[in-house]
Amino acid sequence: MGWFEKKAVKAEIPPTKALWAVCPKCKSHMAKKKWKDNNSICPKCNYHGRLSARERIRQIADEGSFEEMFREISYSDHLDFHDATGDYKSKVEATIAKTGETESIVMGRATIGGHKVMLGVMDFSFMGGSLGTGTGERIAKACETALAEKRALVIFSASGGARMHEGILSLMQMAKTSAAIGKLKDAGLAYISVLTDPTTGGVSASFAMLGDINITEPKALIGFAGRRVIENTIHQKLPDDFQSAEYLEKHGFIDKIVERKDMKAFIAKMLGYFTANN
Repeated sequence: MGWFEKKAVKAEIPPTKALWAVCPKCKSHMAKKKWKDNNSICPKCNYHGRLSARERIRQIADEGSFEEMFREISYSDHLDFHDATGDYKSKVEATIAKTGETESIVMGRATIGGHKVMLGVMDFSFMGGSLGTGTGERIAKACETALAEKRALVIFSASGGARMHEGILSLMQMAKTSAAIGKLKDAGLAYISVLTDPTTGGVSASFAMLGDINITEPKALIGFAGRRVIENTIHQKLPDDFQSAEYLEKHGFIDKIVERKDMKAFIAKMLGYFTANN
């Protein structure tokens, strides 16, 4: 007779990812609940983690003020693009099903501290927050609405750059969004740009850097080409903090680094300043 007659049952242990959050910067482990309760901010190094567009809107817009617009404007697949991993249409449709969003930016009317704005928030979980034709069209439409209704424009960027599945049509959005924002400036309307982690590629090279004031969160990655590409091109070692929010502020590319907990109040203050001076 064996020592144990009862059949062993595998212990139900939750997977590691269900229990722990890992800070992308300092690699510290913490309970996922602690990470969420702290607004996705690392308590050890103060890295500000990524938020979804909806989470960001809840934090920034006055309660109940956000009215979503342009949801019907989505991607285009004029190139019928395919690569070794599959076709573009299938990938983006899967992303829509997973995220519940129809483009990489959520756009609408809102108030921030009582100030009327057009608010746009990019979502990195939607194909890396890439700039596609739908993204550019939503921003252009938002600028038109802002002009008609005399609203300021506030955009939170989070992007890996242009959506190359759409080819040159994606790159055209850099000029399109820049021109639309130029019309706002000609009309004396404010544009506040918030660059969050990460803001890179064609987005950083276009509308993200065109704000009347450009602000960012601590330790955000901001740049155009990647570190390895630059180092291999110039054959030099870059500083460790290169392309960080702190590095860009030090060199005059960013006006202000703002903590997440202070972001809404700071934007409201800036909107009040622009309103008083227009």
